[in-house]
Amino acid sequence: MNIRTVSVPAPDGTPLATDVCLPDGNRLRRAVLIRTPYGREAHRAELRGWAAHGFAALAQDVRGRHGSPGEWHPYRGHERADGAATVAWIRAQAWSNGEVVAAGASYAAYCALVTALDVPDADPGAAHEGVPDAVIAAVPALGLADTAREPGGPERLWARAGWWAAHGDRHDSDPDALERALADDPRLLEHLPVARLAERLATGLGRELPSWPGLWDDRERGRLVSLGATARLPLLAVGGTRDPFAEDTVALWRGWGGPARLLLGPWGHRLTADRSLPPRARLNLGALYVRWARAALAGRLEPTRHGAIALGDSGRWHNTHRAAPPSGGERRWPFGSSTGLRLLHGAEFRADPERPVRSDSLAVPAGGDHADRCLLLSPPLPRPLDLAGAAVARINATADTPSADWAVRLTALDPSGRADPLALGIVRRTGPPGEPADITVPLGILGRRLPAGTRLRAEIAGHHFPAHARNPHTGDDPVAATRLVPSRRTVNPRGSALDLPVVARRRYVEPVPEICR
Repeated sequence: MNIRTVSVPAPDGTPLATDVCLPDGNRLRRAVLIRTPYGREAHRAELRGWAAHGFAALAQDVRGRHGSPGEWHPYRGHERADGAATVAWIRAQAWSNGEVVAAGASYAAYCALVTALDVPDADPGAAHEGVPDAVIAAVPALGLADTAREPGGPERLWARAGWWAAHGDRHDSDPDALERALADDPRLLEHLPVARLAERLATGLGRELPSWPGLWDDRERGRLVSLGATARLPLLAVGGTRDPFAEDTVALWRGWGGPARLLLGPWGHRLTADRSLPPRARLNLGALYVRWARAALAGRLEPTRHGAIALGDSGRWHNTHRAAPPSGGERRWPFGSSTGLRLLHGAEFRADPERPVRSDSLAVPAGGDHADRCLLLSPPLPRPLDLAGAAVARINATADTPSADWAVRLTALDPSGRADPLALGIVRRTGPPGEPADITVPLGILGRRLPAGTRLRAEIAGHHFPAHARNPHTGDDPVAATRLVPSRRTVNPRGSALDLPVVARRRYVEPVPEICR
């Protein structure tokens, strides 16, 4: 199974560097296509794995990256056209049986999805030539707006600065670029305005980032999710409950029009590449992908929407059949209650963007006269608790500024007091200063087993920096703001609660058969 590199012509003639790995023998083959900005050569072991199972496997550098010439414009229209041209090229090869699976993770998942969904208005036969037969989308980064901001509005500063420093406006990648720039200027991300961060980064990077300001211009979220409602081809959506795009993965699966499977493991954005996970939390995704692809291409998948979600790293999986990971029932933890979340301090606190609550530390203040957050704690769990589904904080609160971010961080404390992140949500609210409001803060998708003796600690703050840009509290756009002012906050425990998705009936499944049936 040798790998050869060929040039696949894009619609405008741009030669796209493509590695092709064919199985031994002369039979016609199904194909799997990965289009990536991160370097096709990193996928060679994966290509050989697919080929060993009888698939023709291809990995392609997207336009303007690594071996493919042209200009690199993340999330622009050329990805759809280039992907469609490549699918059509595959079908025209002598070794192809005409069946193609578009696959990828992160940005590569975006490439696979736009190829499958954004079909041009052409005659049906011509359109089909560029459309795959099935899609595997792992930890999908669904678009420019979807990656730049949280669904509730706040800007994802750390992740976008790191990605743009590593990959933006260049043909190759430099994964450690932001870390080196921060070593030269530890307060780099504190400088304002955020829109001019690229100018400060340029000194440490030795190159310009002209596309950085445009990252924040696009505010249209959910385009691919909407298009997915019209899809008829099978989808496998893979994500991690610790991945920042987990909610987007679930939304894609929930809205998909064709047969859809969801697999949510106890993983971050690197999925099972995290070697710190215990063996019971790992899964052979390659073997799962092959089995699912065979079932999808053969038309053996049930025309339904279901899947499996891991209960943390316990090795147990919970099945899901409905439009969202089911909880079996919600459990409400009221604020200010001895049986819910007891208020420790900070019902009134000061959110100061000059001294923001940090996202890179789980340490909490002991209290005092200058609280920077509202802090609450539950009693120890009397028995183990399984959580699977969407968690939500509902708070009744007041800010004395016209714009305010509300960040809710939930931490699990084991009996020894060791803290483990459990959930996070952040939303932006604008309104008349001093007016109480009921604010809903989605906390993402949980998949955890909490042992007996665990306590839940909830923090409500005005910032979550540097993961998210600071709200200046002036009403100005945080990307363009140059002036910061503090905001006084009040949380009313009586009207506030935490809703957790408790599994009422333990319906454990084996994930691979559940995904592939």
